[in-house]
Amino acid sequence: MVGQAFDVIVIGSGPGGYVAAIRASQLGLKTAIIERSELGGICLNWGCIPTKALLRTSEVYHLMHNAEAFGLKAEKISFDIEAIVKRSRGVAGRLSGGIAMLMKKNKITVIKGEAKLDKGKDAPTVVVGSDRYTAKHVILATGARARTVPAAGLEPDGDKIWTYREAMVPTSMPKSLLVIGSGAIGIEFASFYRTMGAEVTVVEMMDRVVPVEDAEISAFAAKAFKKQGMNLMLSSQVEKLEKTAQSVKVSVKDAKGAITVVEVEKVILAIGIAANVENLGLEGLGVKIDRGHVVNDGFGRTNVQGLYAIGDVAGPPWLAHKASHEGVVCVEKIAGNDVHAFDTSNIPGCTYCHPQIASVGLTEAKAKEAGHEVKIGRFPFVGNGKAIALGDDQGLVKTVFDAKTGELLGAHMIGSEVTELIQGYVVARQLETTEAELMHTVFPHPTLSEMMHESVLDAYGKALHI
Repeated sequence: MVGQAFDVIVIGSGPGGYVAAIRASQLGLKTAIIERSELGGICLNWGCIPTKALLRTSEVYHLMHNAEAFGLKAEKISFDIEAIVKRSRGVAGRLSGGIAMLMKKNKITVIKGEAKLDKGKDAPTVVVGSDRYTAKHVILATGARARTVPAAGLEPDGDKIWTYREAMVPTSMPKSLLVIGSGAIGIEFASFYRTMGAEVTVVEMMDRVVPVEDAEISAFAAKAFKKQGMNLMLSSQVEKLEKTAQSVKVSVKDAKGAITVVEVEKVILAIGIAANVENLGLEGLGVKIDRGHVVNDGFGRTNVQGLYAIGDVAGPPWLAHKASHEGVVCVEKIAGNDVHAFDTSNIPGCTYCHPQIASVGLTEAKAKEAGHEVKIGRFPFVGNGKAIALGDDQGLVKTVFDAKTGELLGAHMIGSEVTELIQGYVVARQLETTEAELMHTVFPHPTLSEMMHESVLDAYGKALHI
């Protein structure tokens, strides 16, 4: 059976796919989107959004336990894990319904099913079941999934060994768990479960937690996590998982080769992601794949005519906002608009653990590796009136400048609400702002954002409040 013909077909409805579809429709292109599961993809249904709902719960729970610090009294504090999960799923469901509404509003044809690609005229033909759909342009936005290593026993069993999916919908609160990997996903779950009272161990292969972040921020984070009671096993890797009736015995090898056995109720796998490139027919089309990801250029174009790839399937950074922006750039180019090639250097990263972590641009080490002579600015949360008033005065804002040009090379933050604050530095980098403009920008008082100003001033020996 021959299906409809479209200008653009998008495969996958995550934050890359659905945004690309909306923009394509806005530009007058007849658009379809194919989704095998839930509209909104992993991010909205099983990732970014529901995890933030869980973390908000843990934040409120933490505040309740510290009520006395604010002159309040809260007694017999407890939680209902079923209600916590229900709220999180409700938040995800509400937004998923919103995506369906946006598809309808923008007259985008939604096709349910699993897509495969076959050879076509202008672009690959898209096959869904017995239907074949043609388009001038096909955009792969199939995303990624949790990486597993079955040979080492590192795969979920739905019971004692979890990925993010199982960790998001616990039926009961585990008394102890071990998280393998301290990237954003791993440390967010570690933070949630620790705040809710579980004994948490984190195993990380690298010599520091959140290893993609600036070393100084990582060190600050490690200190905070240890103070919260987390057990951090760095420069270590899991050798073996042994399941018993009630627990999992995890053999962890450190850098010296010594083995430590940690016994926990649950294990969370957070060892990275694997792009969804299988069972799509990419091999038959000769699509170029490198290290498991589809290779594209700055406009999402692959080596196959009419085929594009955006988001997680096309490589790092594996972030929803990267996928969305990449999708817009891709579609704008398809429509013939004058648009800049996609650049990942200004993509901010946010981790919603406690304390929050956010960054953009080069770390101090990367800046030096790139040959920059740098000026470094720092400002601690303890010197900020708003942070003290919030009762959350542990944190740091760090800025990295090129000493010769004044270019803001990078910004790195840890502390209360830094995931909201980072955008100020993102805008500064996008506008190619130098230290001079930032110094002369007026930041409102009393706000956390004043620390961003002070960090800039500190890089040039002009800080006022330290």
